[in-house]
Amino acid sequence: MATFLYKLGRLAFRRRHFVALIWVALLTLAGVGAASAPPAGNSSFSIPGTEAQKAFDLLEQRFPGASADGATARVVFKAPSGEKMTDAGNKATVEKTVDELADGSEVASVADPYTGNAVSKDGTIAYASVKYDVSGMELEESTKDALEDAVQQARDAGLTVEIGGDALQAVPETGATEVIGIAVAAVVLVITFGSLVAAGLPLLTALIGVGIGVSSITALASALELGSTTSILAMMIGLAVGIDYALFIVSRYRAELAEGREREEAAGRAVGTAGSAVVFAGLTVVIALVGLAVVNIPMLTKMGIAAAGTVAIAVLIALTMIPALLGYAGRRVKPAGAKGKRLGRSRKGEPKQDQPAGQPKANLGTRWASFVVRRPLAVLLLGVIGLGAAAVPAASLELGLPDDGSQPTSTTQRRAYDLLSEGFGPGFNGPLMVVVDAKGSDAPKDAFTDVEQRIKGLDGVVAVTPPAPNKGGDTATITVVPDSKPSSVQTEDLVHAIRDAGGDIEAKTGAETLVTGSTAMNIDVSQKLNDALVPYLVLVVGLAFLLLIVVFRSILVPLKAALGFLLSVMAALGAVVAVFQWGWLSGLMGVEETGPVMSMMPIFMVGVVFGLAMDYEVFLVTRMREAYVHGEKPNQAVVTGFKHGARVVTAAAVIMMAVFAGFIGSSESMVKMIGFGLAIAVFFDAFVVRMAIVPAVLALLGKKAWWLPKWLDRALPNVDVEGEGLRTAAERGTGPDEDRELVRT
Repeated sequence: MATFLYKLGRLAFRRRHFVALIWVALLTLAGVGAASAPPAGNSSFSIPGTEAQKAFDLLEQRFPGASADGATARVVFKAPSGEKMTDAGNKATVEKTVDELADGSEVASVADPYTGNAVSKDGTIAYASVKYDVSGMELEESTKDALEDAVQQARDAGLTVEIGGDALQAVPETGATEVIGIAVAAVVLVITFGSLVAAGLPLLTALIGVGIGVSSITALASALELGSTTSILAMMIGLAVGIDYALFIVSRYRAELAEGREREEAAGRAVGTAGSAVVFAGLTVVIALVGLAVVNIPMLTKMGIAAAGTVAIAVLIALTMIPALLGYAGRRVKPAGAKGKRLGRSRKGEPKQDQPAGQPKANLGTRWASFVVRRPLAVLLLGVIGLGAAAVPAASLELGLPDDGSQPTSTTQRRAYDLLSEGFGPGFNGPLMVVVDAKGSDAPKDAFTDVEQRIKGLDGVVAVTPPAPNKGGDTATITVVPDSKPSSVQTEDLVHAIRDAGGDIEAKTGAETLVTGSTAMNIDVSQKLNDALVPYLVLVVGLAFLLLIVVFRSILVPLKAALGFLLSVMAALGAVVAVFQWGWLSGLMGVEETGPVMSMMPIFMVGVVFGLAMDYEVFLVTRMREAYVHGEKPNQAVVTGFKHGARVVTAAAVIMMAVFAGFIGSSESMVKMIGFGLAIAVFFDAFVVRMAIVPAVLALLGKKAWWLPKWLDRALPNVDVEGEGLRTAAERGTGPDEDRELVRT
């Protein structure tokens, strides 16, 4: 591996014009594809294998032309203080608005509040339901404008009017904070390298990689039904890993220059050593993201594959474009320690002139590692107890999917949600649709009535509409309004109660009862994600564990890496619960409404954080193993690994945290939560697990950390991540000319 990447790095350095041209051409091609692609249509949210999805599919089959997946809008009216919606003037305004809404070309139907029993008991609030032929993402702007114009006229007449539903669904915005994240990354790179040119290389390559990835996603969005969140998450992860991977290679290049090597040779060795770590770190991230497919939720699978593709591009750019740009930069990228001249140090990191002669002062990483290997047990206990305390809130984790109730109060969707809760009760925002399939029943009408009466007798039910059969008379829908809000445990219990009752009815009448609707779909999604978490962990952690055994040629080091990851991800989940569910620091994070944690959050965090955690494990521990393989004692190898890797890993972690934290400003609650969760998880994993727990465990294990059964050692392929093959070639006295010949062959 190291030898191949060494050749690749030198080739890219020499053929930099060709390499740069290829990547610029790919960026241009992706940009043209994105610009000419049709706008993304409906990103269908199907959940195969769930009862809610089965009922939804049955509705499309038995109620043709009903536009089951069409957009909806609830136009909610509230009368001025002291008036009622039944007053003549207010009623005339509402009826005029309903007539205007019905004129749209994409409108399937509009329900008048006064004929559809949609006026609250106190008469102050009413709503009109608008059904469209197409989904919210496919609605034309003219249709949305007509909806807003009709509502504005009603407002001008003195009514309070808000719009709920998905008809005004907007593409989420990330805000200016992501730019701040990139700016923080730039500052950290400048501090790390002491050079604008060296700092600019990782940023440039990361932006090119993200540009190619996001443009490709945009170009394929319509054909593959990719949602708008897919590109945002791909950008988030692609930026973070793209900067980090390039950072590690540039840092190793400067270290090789400091050893006195020629620039082409230094580029080859940087790609051969740090590039090997980049490949395996990238593989763990790709495995974790592609592994999301085991959940069998198409939207989640597409998000994972798209983000994995962006990571793969980041790896390829780091291995090829970074050495090419280093060739262009020439002497503007200085050896490690060269920036110290301005601070009174020589290029090799020698002491200042007023410093006593002798050994150079140890850097912070060396001093910290030396402290840890002297007090490993105390550091280990402190780290584990600290993460355990942070993980305590995770025991109260409640899962759900965001609805209009989690929107900011500044949005019309949230205000409509609050008005409906005020006028009709909290459960009105999440009605359940019960589908009765009586095709196998001898008396369909009796079956419909039995279901209706059975549901009316259940606890937690406010209202039940009469059965509405289809033209064939073999299927009917019944709408059930709970007395609790959609995301509550009580509503979930009611869904299970209806399904349990449906089993008895089927045994009695032969009619199958199914529960669907957005609320039931959210409940099924949460359950499906919970059921998939353990198999996903086994698959992803198992594959990565095997991969790390090959990289480190050890059993205990990969095991320690996996256990450390579990600690950091549980602590991160605890922090997410504390902020988004309990409301701690919610004002600082811009969380206007606390509630259940998004049901996709745990499994998505497990996937992404595991991949990113292994990045730091690979980059830091490979330097330790490199020192150990080259003859150092175990504890000294730990210190050496920190001497060379701690500064760069710290910079990489700060950059990744800054990039993820930049997405906390998103208008999309899911993106906000993921941005915070990933940022805090990187903090826990990089600074507590990898910087404290890992060296403490390695110090306690000593030589046992690198133990591997002889039979397994013989069976495993030698990937040479440490670059031992390159060192052996150097020891044979291979000069630059011979090395060039080696590259040509």
